[in-house]
Amino acid sequence: MSESAFPKFSFNTTADEVATAFSQEIKGKNVLITGTSLNGIGFEAARVIAKHANLVVITGYNDERLKLSEEAIKKDVPAANIRRLTLDLASLAGVRKAAAEVNTYAEPLHVLIHNAAAAIGPFKLTVDNLESQMATDHIGPFLFTKLLARKLLASATPSYTPRVVFVSSGAHGYGSGVDFATLGHPDAALYDTNDGYNQAKSANILTAIELSRRSKGAIKGYSLHPGVIFTNIHQREESIAAMQALGALGPDAKPSTEKFQWKTIPQGAATTVTAAFDPRLDDMPGAYLDDSKVANESVAAHSSDPANATKLWTATEEIVGETFTF
Repeated sequence: MSESAFPKFSFNTTADEVATAFSQEIKGKNVLITGTSLNGIGFEAARVIAKHANLVVITGYNDERLKLSEEAIKKDVPAANIRRLTLDLASLAGVRKAAAEVNTYAEPLHVLIHNAAAAIGPFKLTVDNLESQMATDHIGPFLFTKLLARKLLASATPSYTPRVVFVSSGAHGYGSGVDFATLGHPDAALYDTNDGYNQAKSANILTAIELSRRSKGAIKGYSLHPGVIFTNIHQREESIAAMQALGALGPDAKPSTEKFQWKTIPQGAATTVTAAFDPRLDDMPGAYLDDSKVANESVAAHSSDPANATKLWTATEEIVGETFTF
């Protein structure tokens, strides 16, 4: 199919529709997706990709929940080749352990999708004394990408370049960007629940930009806004109050349409699949997507600033204690 023959996508496009459109691009690929619990957009992305891919690696920190996801995918797609990987992104040691396991796989890795996110809630430190949202959404994924970079690079061919996708959020624009002073030295007194989320999502966009630049296009990074979706993360007890304060959830803890237009989970996973496989993005490394289309104009200045991208990369290398080389 020529690029001009691919369909145009919209707010209402589903992940299944995107995967069908790019079935030839997905065919033969090995894909790793973080955060694939039931009732989430990571699970839905994994499910539709598994219809066409060679291998889909699903991850989570709880293997019992991962088994439920694997069973659900195989029930829907009996021929799916699914592999479970225990990954705790809130632990640098856990990230290193999981990456070491992936690096033993015989198969190359074509696409790495960072979908997992910490619950939006009160200030919490990880085992590494990092703020939970920033650790889970940015620092852990940064280290994981670094440790899998050679495996990603090994999947390249004259006609294919590996991709890394970061599920960010339009909420990144509500904050003032990454606070570099607290990035590696979190301070409970300065912490704001929602801004913690906004900062982590800003970091996702900056990392996609800098990954594309530093690799000189050998790995293409993309970030995206999936939409506002009622998923398992909104239903966690620690997240409900913050979501109600934003006006996203009503007093009954159900989605409120007063301020937000909600997507279904199939619609919410669509842009992730687009970022992972749309060949029309080949000459736009570092792009930010919304509604399965490039939306660079929607990125806040602090999250598109090349100087901030470089500064974040260097600061994150210092936190993880490793230099990212290609």
